[in-house]
Amino acid sequence: MKEVVATMTSKGQVTVPAEVRKRLGLKTGDTVIFVLGEEGEVALRVPHYPDVAAVLGAAGRLPEPRTREEIERIVAEERAESWRARLDPTAQ
Repeated sequence: MKEVVATMTSKGQVTVPAEVRKRLGLKTGDTVIFVLGEEGEVALRVPHYPDVAAVLGAAGRLPEPRTREEIERIVAEERAESWRARLDPTAQ
């Protein structure tokens, strides 16, 4: 295992060293994920889906399009159920 050193600025920013950028295939504007391990270790990885546009269609399609009113009703029902579960975890 090789260690590559970088320095943090007063604003908490770190320049990812060129060797690491190359290994991860990073380009300007890419997103990275810091994975925090149980033993204090930290890993850096590139997400599979770097932005919302990359996951467009990943969940499939509905058999029929929903109206705005239907979507708002479903969201309201799900929120209400979530609040009920938080207030009374035994009611599930």
